[in-house]
Amino acid sequence: MSERYSRQVLFPPIGSIGQSKIRDKHVLIIGAGALGSGSAEMMTRAGVGRLTIVDRDYVEASNLQRQQLYTEEDVLEKLPKAAAAEKRLKAINSAVEITALIADATPELMEELVGAGAGSAAGSYSGSGWPIDLILDATDNFETRMMLNDISQKYQIPWIYGACVGSFGMSFTIIPGVTPCLNCLLKTVPIQGMTCDTGGIIAPAVGMVIAHQAAEALKILVEDWEAVRSGFVSFDLWRNQYSTMKMSKAKDPGCLSCGEAPTYPYLDVDNMTKSTVLCGRDTVQIRPPKQEGGLDLNVLASSLDSLGYEVKANPYLLSVEYEGTRMVIFADGRALIHGTKDLNQAKSIYQRLLG
Repeated sequence: MSERYSRQVLFPPIGSIGQSKIRDKHVLIIGAGALGSGSAEMMTRAGVGRLTIVDRDYVEASNLQRQQLYTEEDVLEKLPKAAAAEKRLKAINSAVEITALIADATPELMEELVGAGAGSAAGSYSGSGWPIDLILDATDNFETRMMLNDISQKYQIPWIYGACVGSFGMSFTIIPGVTPCLNCLLKTVPIQGMTCDTGGIIAPAVGMVIAHQAAEALKILVEDWEAVRSGFVSFDLWRNQYSTMKMSKAKDPGCLSCGEAPTYPYLDVDNMTKSTVLCGRDTVQIRPPKQEGGLDLNVLASSLDSLGYEVKANPYLLSVEYEGTRMVIFADGRALIHGTKDLNQAKSIYQRLLG
């Protein structure tokens, strides 16, 4: 298919030289949901040389409204998203080397994927010494994003943050040593909030974030660094709002992730969420990293109640019914998920409701 990339090559900022550079690059996508499936398809159609996808979840009916790689057959077969994505992407472009990992994106896995690829020896997942050139964020929680941020800074690999909920979306391109990192931004930009499971989402918001991330990805892959967007972009499609904020002053010399003496705190397993099956009970305990101030249970109860969830609360805890399980949340962020012994399911429920 000699004409496959002809229209992309005709675009002057890419051209034949840029297309060759795209073919020589390796992109890592964390998450194969709405953003991940769309970005993976764009990277595959663009002709990236190697694509690695990491996702721990499987395809559900509620995904089909916005996750463009999946079908009703995938739902019926309960296929893992990574496996379903790999099958579809290989049918789209067989020239792209695609590796799909059905796994949780832990610091250990990221070190194996990125660290081995960046070093002299290849790890079991990183391919034949093919280093990762770019990381695309398609996760559903900030714990994983902060870990990706530290991996990016430690190994000097660009990554592109993206998130959306309701009709709102945002994106920021992070270049180690050049831009502020996500840890810096959290002190400046209020980017935590509802999740798709608590606030819903419309597909056009997903598509807009994918477009921003994929465009930035192509700029990086062809090494057009001057064209890379320096601002933090956010929009609300329903309210017809769009803004870009300059972020250069947000860079913090004392940041523990990208500052003058980085310690990469989010790669420390002690700072990750802990999941434990309680002995003799159909219950999983989730213990998040220690947070300053804890949760405001009144605000959380009001928010979940307004979204139609069955919520009961007292001064010490609140209880919410969710898809056949019951989650009891304490002020320190700790939660008990009753009705399951599956650690991955429990962690997914926790992150869907609390972000």
